[in-house]
Amino acid sequence: MKKNAAELAVYALEQLGIRHTFGIPGVHNTELYDALNNSTQIKPVLVTHEGGAAFMADGVSRSADWHQHRPKEIGVLVIVPAAGFTHAASGIGEAFLDGIPMLVISGGIRTDTGRRFQLHGIDQLQLAKPITKAAYRINHQSEVIETLYQAYQLATSGKPGPVLVEIPVNLQLFKESVPAPMPYSQFLEDMAKPENSDLSTLTEQALQLLSAANKPAMFVGWGARHAKQQLVQLAEKLQMPVATTLQGLASFPHQHPLHAGFGFSPSAVPAAQYAFADCDVLLAIGTRFSEIPTGSFSAEVPDNLIHVDIDDSVFNQNYPAKVAIPADALEFTDALLEQMADSAARSPDQTLVKGIKKRKADYQQSWLDHDSGDRVNPAHFFNRLRKASADDAITVLDDGNHTFLTAELYPLSSKARLLTPTDFNAMGYAVPAAIGAQFTQPEKQVFAIVGDGCFLMTCMEISTAVSHALGVIYFIFNDGELSQIAQAQQIPYNRKPCTQLGPINFEGVAQATGAGYLEISNNDAIEEAIQNALKTAAKGVPVIVNVAIDYSKQTAFTAGTARTTFSRFPLKQRLRIGARAIARKLSG
Repeated sequence: MKKNAAELAVYALEQLGIRHTFGIPGVHNTELYDALNNSTQIKPVLVTHEGGAAFMADGVSRSADWHQHRPKEIGVLVIVPAAGFTHAASGIGEAFLDGIPMLVISGGIRTDTGRRFQLHGIDQLQLAKPITKAAYRINHQSEVIETLYQAYQLATSGKPGPVLVEIPVNLQLFKESVPAPMPYSQFLEDMAKPENSDLSTLTEQALQLLSAANKPAMFVGWGARHAKQQLVQLAEKLQMPVATTLQGLASFPHQHPLHAGFGFSPSAVPAAQYAFADCDVLLAIGTRFSEIPTGSFSAEVPDNLIHVDIDDSVFNQNYPAKVAIPADALEFTDALLEQMADSAARSPDQTLVKGIKKRKADYQQSWLDHDSGDRVNPAHFFNRLRKASADDAITVLDDGNHTFLTAELYPLSSKARLLTPTDFNAMGYAVPAAIGAQFTQPEKQVFAIVGDGCFLMTCMEISTAVSHALGVIYFIFNDGELSQIAQAQQIPYNRKPCTQLGPINFEGVAQATGAGYLEISNNDAIEEAIQNALKTAAKGVPVIVNVAIDYSKQTAFTAGTARTTFSRFPLKQRLRIGARAIARKLSG
């Protein structure tokens, strides 16, 4: 049979269960878009910028349901080479560092002419090396299907991540004789999953440490999110308080009495600092102990660290492990619970539970008591949003002060999902990622909580949501500046250089894109605006909600990280920075 590479690529994507692709057509992929247009399964989505496409693909992968250790659908980019790839690089890099599966399918320059200096003529495989798990270039039409299957397997196995497949335009345009297309099920038959022969022994060692512990605790990240039920069982059986990473906020239900909060370092909320004090055995699952959740590496981790992660390269990096277990979170938790089956559960630790509950309540009250003047108090906003929204709603965050307000003040139910950029920390993530989440979960409420600076980076992608009748709600925390950095500037510099935003008409953005528009100017307006936003979104219309947020009170994370970071500076530098801050305060 004779097929071109475009037809074969669409066949492979259909076999992989792909329902959406994101990107922009160009001269090097028009044949591929024509083939996608003929598919009854896949909807190619036109975006305003390839960066938005990458964030949408990320949102698809993060919000997809899982089946047998893999998401049912992963995000797919279909982009032009060179500029398309570099535009998408922020979203690809975010997926790479955060462990999010993604297929990046790019056109490529012609390989049959021998000509140099072709349009878009750059070696993408070299560009892709630092931000993908692998990059392939197709050399013949017969390679397309198997290469895409291999790329998918690599993207979704081990620590997930993006994989690039470049398909030169001549292979898309011209047909060649190829074997009958291989179904994905046949490809899988040749791939036997290797057994983790050491898991039982390592799990037994972990159980011995946990059983002998006086104050065990659990720290869970994004890699543990699909083992939520098992994490709850472990926490209850061993009476372990649980803290999460930022990316893993939804990996453990916040209403559970053993949930302590985000992180456990001096930058954590009081409940987490209390619950993890004197911890003698720490069970860490699906986390790398990176900078943000450890409060800029200020967290004190006990010698008896049990570190479980599917990526064995994370072990013994920032904190040495007593037992390092390279395993998927679900695989490990099932094995540990099986070994614990005959052991007695610990008696409920009422002192611990009451201590967590009191400190959570006190911290919440400190925010409710804060005088926000004529602006919106964050605690009041989050309380009313939680009350009005569905338990299984999907929340999407961006990078900024709003991120840590959400982490500390917004309780997530057992059914909730939360998406946020972390280690790559790309601003502009939330607007398009929420669109990707709504594409893959059309029956769920999806809303983004996004700072005004982040919103400006990608807000025109809301036109994509309008085109596809996606009722995403965008709560813009609007204070007129890049607040996370502005707060960091204020104390040492007594000024805020280059972090003040100009006047922005957000209602004009809504008019330009076709979205609905609402304002929350004070606490009294919160409830009605949220209800109206939900009603509009339910009709398939995206909504921009302009929230006049009060950022005058710092989060525990911001205040704690500033203190611990400064305290680790050499004395001479602390004196210099302190003297400058005092001088500028006095001089104005």
